[in-house]
Amino acid sequence: MLETKQNPTYKLELTSSPHIHSRWSTMQAMWLVVIAIIPTVIASVLFFGFYQLLIILVSVGFALGTEAAIKAMRKREITIKDGSGLITGLLLGLIVPPNFSLSSTALGAIVAVAIGKEVFGGLGYNIFNPALVGRAFLQAAFPVPMTTWAQPNFAADGISSATPLSAFKFDSIITNNQSLVLGNIGGSLGETSAIAVLIGGIFLIAIGVVNWRIPVSTILSLFLFASLFHTIDSVKYATPMFHLFAGGFLFGTFFMATEWVTSPLTAKGMWIYGIGISLILILIRIFGGLPEGVMYSILLMNGFVPLINKFTRPKTFGKVK
Repeated sequence: MLETKQNPTYKLELTSSPHIHSRWSTMQAMWLVVIAIIPTVIASVLFFGFYQLLIILVSVGFALGTEAAIKAMRKREITIKDGSGLITGLLLGLIVPPNFSLSSTALGAIVAVAIGKEVFGGLGYNIFNPALVGRAFLQAAFPVPMTTWAQPNFAADGISSATPLSAFKFDSIITNNQSLVLGNIGGSLGETSAIAVLIGGIFLIAIGVVNWRIPVSTILSLFLFASLFHTIDSVKYATPMFHLFAGGFLFGTFFMATEWVTSPLTAKGMWIYGIGISLILILIRIFGGLPEGVMYSILLMNGFVPLINKFTRPKTFGKVK
């Protein structure tokens, strides 16, 4: 006869989002993302000099300091060790132009954490990607410095320091694929070297920190939309490969669009989210006044995530409409 246990005790654990099924805890996932970003940090220093490391360190320092200060003012536990503030600082430092002002970087990091994260309640409650909120603020506050690009260390004489996207949009100049992949081009610190971004992104997918559906849907849909326009007019519209490797598309796809808190929870929702990001991005790049649109496309789709989750939620077993 089977023995049964009387009065079993059950533990109910209440936690904030993200509610993601993963073999990694939130803290472990955050630190694995930090590891994945290291190749991009190394590439930024290699192509633009050691001053860029100072930019990144200032961004990280002020992001962590802001988080700690706000937690202290709210009399809550300081959670720097979870790695979320560190990631915000790293990402912001990597999406500003080379040789950017340290004081402006510090201000952007403060806004990223205070407005992009803590004003909503901290980790798990933010609606938008904090680093992109910080960059959006810097773009509005310092438009000229945020669009001033330094020439890479290994650039050949006569190569413009403009980004490949702006060179194509305003001067119809196509940057060769080798430069786009390696990163010997103008642009924000983290967006220039596609190979460094891919190393980190593939690593995150392989270990299960990033759900493959978001980057795959984003990349495939960008390729599809770019191919459609390129087929219509191959001179006026750039190739799909150019759109894929130019600008901050890959960096945004792997490190910001995939953030657990601000991306959809359902498989169907992830596909919709990825397609939406690429559609908005390609429309901005082709028809907008700006050469790049990664920041705006991700932030806009972040805002739609609650609706996407609502309408792609699986039907509850036994529920009657």
